[in-house]
Amino acid sequence: MFLHSVNLWNLAFYVFMVFLATLGLWDVFFGFEENKCSMSYMFEYPEYQKIELPKKLAKRYPAYELYLYGEGSYAEEHKILPLTGIPVLFLPGNAGSYKQVRSIGSIALRKAEDIDFKYHFDFFSVNFNEELVALYGGSLQKQTKFVHECIKTILKLYKGQEFAPKSVAIIGHSMGGLVARALLTLKNFKQDLINLLITQATPHVAPVMPLDRFITDFYMTVNNYWILNARHINFTTLSVAGGFRDYQVRSGLTFLPKLSHHTSALSVVSSAVPKTWVSTDHLSIVWCKQLQLTTIRAFFDLIDADTKQITQNSKKKLSVLNHHFIRHPAKHFEENPTIISDLTGTSMWVPVKVSRWTYVAYNESDKIYFTFPLANHRKIYTHVYCQSTMLDTNSWIFGCINSSSMCQQGVDLSWKAELLPTIKSLTLRLQDYPSLSHLVVYVPSIHGSKFVVDCEFFKKETRSIQLPVTHLFSFGLSSRKVILNTSGLYYNIELLNFGQIYQAFKINVVSKCSGVKEEITSIYKLHIPWSYEDSLTIAQVPSTTEISVKLHIAQPENDSHVALLKMYTSSNCQYEVTVKTSFAQILGQVVRFHGGALPAYVVSSILLAYGGQLYSLFSTGYCLEYATILDKEAKPYKVDPFVIMIKFLLGYKWFKELWDLLLLPELDAIVLTSQSMCFPLVSLILFLFGTCTAYWSGLVSSASVRLLSSLWLALKRPSELPKDIKVISPDLPFLTVVLIIVSWTTCGALAILLSYLYYVFKIVHLQASLTTFKNSQQVNPKHAKRSEKKSSHHKDSCVHHLRLSANDAEDSLRMHSPVINLLTWIALLSMPSFIYWLKNLRYYFKLNPDPCKPLAFVLIPTMAVLGNTYTVSIKSSKLLKTASQFLLPLAVGVIAFGSAHLYRVPCFVFIPLLLHALCNFM
Repeated sequence: MFLHSVNLWNLAFYVFMVFLATLGLWDVFFGFEENKCSMSYMFEYPEYQKIELPKKLAKRYPAYELYLYGEGSYAEEHKILPLTGIPVLFLPGNAGSYKQVRSIGSIALRKAEDIDFKYHFDFFSVNFNEELVALYGGSLQKQTKFVHECIKTILKLYKGQEFAPKSVAIIGHSMGGLVARALLTLKNFKQDLINLLITQATPHVAPVMPLDRFITDFYMTVNNYWILNARHINFTTLSVAGGFRDYQVRSGLTFLPKLSHHTSALSVVSSAVPKTWVSTDHLSIVWCKQLQLTTIRAFFDLIDADTKQITQNSKKKLSVLNHHFIRHPAKHFEENPTIISDLTGTSMWVPVKVSRWTYVAYNESDKIYFTFPLANHRKIYTHVYCQSTMLDTNSWIFGCINSSSMCQQGVDLSWKAELLPTIKSLTLRLQDYPSLSHLVVYVPSIHGSKFVVDCEFFKKETRSIQLPVTHLFSFGLSSRKVILNTSGLYYNIELLNFGQIYQAFKINVVSKCSGVKEEITSIYKLHIPWSYEDSLTIAQVPSTTEISVKLHIAQPENDSHVALLKMYTSSNCQYEVTVKTSFAQILGQVVRFHGGALPAYVVSSILLAYGGQLYSLFSTGYCLEYATILDKEAKPYKVDPFVIMIKFLLGYKWFKELWDLLLLPELDAIVLTSQSMCFPLVSLILFLFGTCTAYWSGLVSSASVRLLSSLWLALKRPSELPKDIKVISPDLPFLTVVLIIVSWTTCGALAILLSYLYYVFKIVHLQASLTTFKNSQQVNPKHAKRSEKKSSHHKDSCVHHLRLSANDAEDSLRMHSPVINLLTWIALLSMPSFIYWLKNLRYYFKLNPDPCKPLAFVLIPTMAVLGNTYTVSIKSSKLLKTASQFLLPLAVGVIAFGSAHLYRVPCFVFIPLLLHALCNFM
């Protein structure tokens, strides 16, 4: 019956929208590289020693605990306190376990064993009872206060030791990282208690799903404090994102705000981290062996030899993190590296005068210094590039001053090199080193190892090639191509006009090699200059390689850099680079960045249909089918122009002052613009997706009501249509009071759920009664006609004392279609707090704070009245026209204020439901 009300063209449109949405969802959930993380294993059985907390603290936080991680003999030794190591506190995130500390804790223990426990770390972990803090923000402040107490408890465990720590390092996964940042907002918290903060896949910018005001208030408090007090934050912070594999927390949310006066914060994507170079999902980021090894190397390099604790020198901390997480020169970290190196000893000195040079080293018995005189090359070339497949940490390239054939000392240029998966490379601009007379490449004496060293001089213009990306609306039908005909080792492909998050491309690199017998490796690095979100692709040439190109962070307005495709190539191969727009990935970007706003657009479409339904009842006396009215009323031009107009007017001072005077919240479109997330047509696409979702959800709810009514009739004696209409039945006040008490004493979301189930029961009962009546009508049509006439006669004489006709019942069911869809969304949006309350029922019988309690108090009586509402009881209401016209501004309001603040959506839904219920009395 639902499908019959939609013509085939509309049905085809809704199917097409499902197809587009599926493309976007597929790109988000499956359109990324395979998991290349190696699993981290424990060498001995992991043990978690529970740290005894003060009784008052344990009583105040009965659901929370503190543990010390250990393995084998280490665990046995540290059961007897006090401790002697360096404390690190791990904070799990949303629904996270304290046992997630085992990966990094085990790797740190192995590293300490390698250096005979000269230094070692003690890893603590907090048990937050796997709370859903990303969905319910009411416990975030409580977690923050508990962590503060844990830090003080941990430091007490080291009292009396020679090198007792005065601060702890914190590793926070997901929301655990935000809790760590929130410590600074506590009144009695001392910053000196933290010396380093590393967050993993933490959404710093904004919540992923702002389902209650406690989450958004918490974010606002934390971020405002960090922005306003950036000058006074004296510990170093590193935020690591997972990349495109992490579809739970998109990487753009993990970047800490860039402030010119706060340089002790770094943000990086795991795909750009040296020696890691992989994307991680939201959970694997805590056990990804490559990333955890990098983190532990950084921790040990941060130790101060004098205090045997993490250094307090902020410059050294930032230098260490840059070394391990941003740019690795293929050398061990040194705080003050030796720049001038002695080039002495029994070595061969071989002059090289050609502009392109390759040396294959194998079983070298002597050390060799290859010298490149720079005087002649400066006249012809602008840059020199060298690479080596020998990935040791020794110095390998130097610069000599005023030397002829050999030099005693050289400037160690190895610190300026960059480590890549298969090579270490160095590019120098000759103009920057006017005092250097020679470039020296060092080849050590080795046995049994083979490696290749290449160097070449080149002009920048010959290696920098501009490739404008294709237009957004080319839909992948057109492409742009460049061919690298020269036989160079290194190229920069400048991707012009690429800097917005709604852009997405596929780059195909086809390599053709001549006279190559051995397997050759090429590296393609997508370099984004305005953020550390680079990604690498390794290809065995000759081959065809496809690279996905899209952004986590849009290019800032004042940034003039160009995104680059850096190609580390083979001199024996020709490369053909083709770029074309990827429509599926563009849809994926829409879903990735704006998918959380979809419920607001769905509700907006339903509200428009609801308004049309009520107006149809007012003007014609009957209701149209939900699908028909949705097609007629849910139009984007009824909503988007108003939001755009308001955003435009807010640019004027007088309108902004009036806006603030009315105490209206900030427009969500402005919030998204500040996060570089407002791009063309996104609101239109989301509205179409929302209308499509509203249509199919209406189909599902209609089918569900019919199915439940069939089950009802199978289990219970067939019911009849109501003999008389009573808006307030005898049991209604009692039921309303009971549910309000439930809301007050337990959880508001529970009361909303029970009210919703009561409402669904009433609709299912009405559907079952109508089905029974129609079946009896088919069996005895004469009796049915007499009953219909009798019912019509009563309808004329007394509306409130009549037997409901079949037509009225069908009309009422159509009227309830948008209502049940709206109530379903209210119930869904309130579920997180209900699940949180249910999970913590053994600790707290009453949810506090409760985001749904105020809504429950007003929604319960409204839903109770609506359950007994029929079209015949409201069609003559004086309030009906006003109620129908009120839906349009509410639909606009949902998009204007609820797309980035989902917890506001039920407030816009409640108002028309209340007006609808009041139509029974006015």
